[in-house]
Amino acid sequence: MGGSESAHQPNGLAVLEEDAVTLPALPLDGIRVIDFSRVLAGPLCSALLGDLGAEVIKIEPPAGDDYRAIGPFSAGESGLFHAMNRNKQSVVIDLKHDEGRALAQSLCAQADVVVENFRPGVAGRLGIGYEELSARNPALVYASVSGFGQTGPESHRAAYDIILQAMCGLMDATGSPDGAPTLVGDSISDAVSGIFASWGVLAALVARERTGKGTHVDVAMFDATLSLTAGMVARYATTGVAPRRVGNRHASSAPFGAYRAKDGYFVVAVLNNRLFERFAHATGQPELIGDARFIDDATRSENEAALRVFIESWSELRSIAEVSAQLSEAGIPVAPIQNISEALESEQARERGLLIETKAASGGTLRLPRQPVRFSAWPATRTTRAPELGEHTQAVLERYLGLDHERIAGLRDGGVLGQAAGMVKYAK
Repeated sequence: MGGSESAHQPNGLAVLEEDAVTLPALPLDGIRVIDFSRVLAGPLCSALLGDLGAEVIKIEPPAGDDYRAIGPFSAGESGLFHAMNRNKQSVVIDLKHDEGRALAQSLCAQADVVVENFRPGVAGRLGIGYEELSARNPALVYASVSGFGQTGPESHRAAYDIILQAMCGLMDATGSPDGAPTLVGDSISDAVSGIFASWGVLAALVARERTGKGTHVDVAMFDATLSLTAGMVARYATTGVAPRRVGNRHASSAPFGAYRAKDGYFVVAVLNNRLFERFAHATGQPELIGDARFIDDATRSENEAALRVFIESWSELRSIAEVSAQLSEAGIPVAPIQNISEALESEQARERGLLIETKAASGGTLRLPRQPVRFSAWPATRTTRAPELGEHTQAVLERYLGLDHERIAGLRDGGVLGQAAGMVKYAK
């Protein structure tokens, strides 16, 4: 599968499957993951495991993962689905059939890891819950990703990113002080939950090396999202007062935030007196150093509006590039405010290899995000394109369950395995 890309890239790019023979062994080579998850958090967890060499078998219902039908589309395929389902094989099994559940259970009996993101109780009713599967495979590491975890009064609630951001204080803390609570960018609750789930799986696999026993990894998106607010939690735990939103400002120092230049906005972070002295000299305003309103972090924060007038009287006469160059030369943390396109197409992102190209099943080219961790022991991680729906059903059932063509055809005719790969298409 995939396209052609050299196995050793100076910028640490991932390599595609056909080039992987030139790579040293990856940390999770030999680990088999059965992935029942869909949409974002669970699939990101298993994709990260696949990046590290795990064999990931994605079990999909006959209609497929919802993300297959959600744009944007490239080469006729969902970019979102490809991003979250790289490094996987697709097997269609209808878990509503008794025979389908039996097939899934048999695959899990041979697996090292199971990932699921059903609401608590659903996996058990489908016969693929932790208790059922671990009784047959005690070494199994079983990761559950859900909105509120397996316990607690909210555990059976459905959850989406906006729900978690609202309930965990992120929206309340984001936005201007006199404006409405604001959603933080992309689906951050889903993403951090998937990352923590992969971290939990790795820890459980290490523990299994010592004990020989698996475990249930319970990841609540609620818990994971709250973990992102460590600074706010610390301030509340110390003062008993919930922090309020301050916009782009810092709660206890200035200048910190976004300021106007001649052609747009830039940000600076001046968090101590030493940096402020440099900043004052760099902007040609050394008199600010002795101004009683700006004598330390606390007074600068209190008088940020007055300080902003001085800063923008200087910066609005200059371009962002000029501001950045002048402040950088003085050792001041400064940056332009970039959109995603500018960030990904930057020289820094290109050098770090943060996008890779691969071939879609249709033959077109897809650009996918690369996992961000670099390892000195090997030059790259392994990446394959996301699979077509049911693309590997026959191969997996033959290889791991020993089913012959006739048996597989009968299961497909009975509706247990859905349609053959490539037969299910979505409107774009």
